[in-house]
Amino acid sequence: MHDALTPVRALRALLLPALVIILFPLGASAADTRIEPEFSAAVGLFLTDQNSKTRISGDVDPGDEIDLEADLGVKNSDTVFRFDGYWRFAENHRVDVSVFDLSRSRSKELEKEFTWQDKLYTIDTQLDTDVDLSIYKVSYTWLFMKRDWGFLGATGGLYIADIGVRVAVRGLEGAAAGGGATAPLPVGGLRGAYYLSDRWTLRGAVEIFALEYEEYTGSLSDARVSIDYRATDRFSLGLGYNAVNFNIGIERGNFDGDFDWGYSGAIVYLKFDL
Repeated sequence: MHDALTPVRALRALLLPALVIILFPLGASAADTRIEPEFSAAVGLFLTDQNSKTRISGDVDPGDEIDLEADLGVKNSDTVFRFDGYWRFAENHRVDVSVFDLSRSRSKELEKEFTWQDKLYTIDTQLDTDVDLSIYKVSYTWLFMKRDWGFLGATGGLYIADIGVRVAVRGLEGAAAGGGATAPLPVGGLRGAYYLSDRWTLRGAVEIFALEYEEYTGSLSDARVSIDYRATDRFSLGLGYNAVNFNIGIERGNFDGDFDWGYSGAIVYLKFDL
């Protein structure tokens, strides 16, 4: 199983946004406080780089940790559609959502043998691999600080990861191994924005969690920064960067596995405000 997020790692995850928050007012303009739109939706492309180390135990053997990209040939880069949006249902309260799918598949002749669920996969075996990773994020934000230069809010919600891996020998029935789960991971953190000018806005968010509950153990960190240009009152163009790492151990039913996965990359998006 993976270690939970330590206090030192949690402090490091929050340090950068905290410093930014402290420095924000130093560059604040004397402009009137901007009113954030009630509804906002951003659609775009997420150019990701992924790394995925996985171990799946059997009844006898604890299983080998495998790098899905290096050992099984699953591509580590992909471009997917992504949706992010929020509803500000009261002056200082909003709900944010994000949805995207990073699932992949690959067939490769093995160059390294390994054991999963008491099955041995030997060198030169033609192996089909399916990797599932769908992300659904829902969080509530309380905007406890609103100034001329922007706002800062405390967030809490769920990072829902639908994760799984399945490997199967090409042309051989009954030789598949793998599994997964839908893991609703509670997260908390900070979200904010800094108005660089009437048109340009710098945005950022960081969320973390550490968990040991029933069949789940592990940790997660999710950090995002973006800048957008407001072309009209309702339409903006944006560029951002999102980095996520999670270490999840799952023991449920007849499945026992560890997922040490991460993804990061640029986001190019169109933002629509109402």
